Amino acid sequence: MLRRMYDWCIDAAHKPYALWMLGMVSFAESSFFPVPPDVMLIPMSLARPMKAWFYAGLCTITSVAGGVVGYLIGALLYDSVGQWVINFYGYGDKVEAFRAGYAQYGALIILLKGLTPIPYKLVTITSGFANYDIWMFILMSFIARGGRFYIVAILLNRYGVWIRETIEKHLGLVVALALVALVGGFVIAFKLF
Repeated sequence: MLRRMYDWCIDAAHKPYALWMLGMVSFAESSFFPVPPDVMLIPMSLARPMKAWFYAGLCTITSVAGGVVGYLIGALLYDSVGQWVINFYGYGDKVEAFRAGYAQYGALIILLKGLTPIPYKLVTITSGFANYDIWMFILMSFIARGGRFYIVAILLNRYGVWIRETIEKHLGLVVALALVALVGGFVIAFKLF
């Protein structure tokens, strides 16, 4: 099953709908969706290493756009949608501490959490809830998310052949490690949030 999904993502890189799917996943991940865009960014960049930069740019733009939606959820709809999303991920009791931290360390929080596997939607929704300056939020999001996606692009562009061979040889292990990183991101967010 893993091999079929991986092969589908590699093949999808050459399809006209691939960019739309990558953009939609990146957008949704920043506001409500639990799956990071890396599940498509990495295979697509491995299939077409020379387009890794373009894919990273697309992920950055759509992630920040989705982040603005998450921000608006926190600012305008926190009592209904925003609170539901935060509670769904189990962080409802940590929001006030996080909001207080924004008053002192807002830009640093966005930068650090935007670069890590910590779910970015938690940062976007809470940024809106905390009434953090929207323009500073957008600027920090471009830096953090761009940094994250372009680091992936640099590695895949430079070491793509070796990475692809390693992934294909040890696909089960790579997927397991990715799941550990994803779950670890939620655990870290729970501890630090």
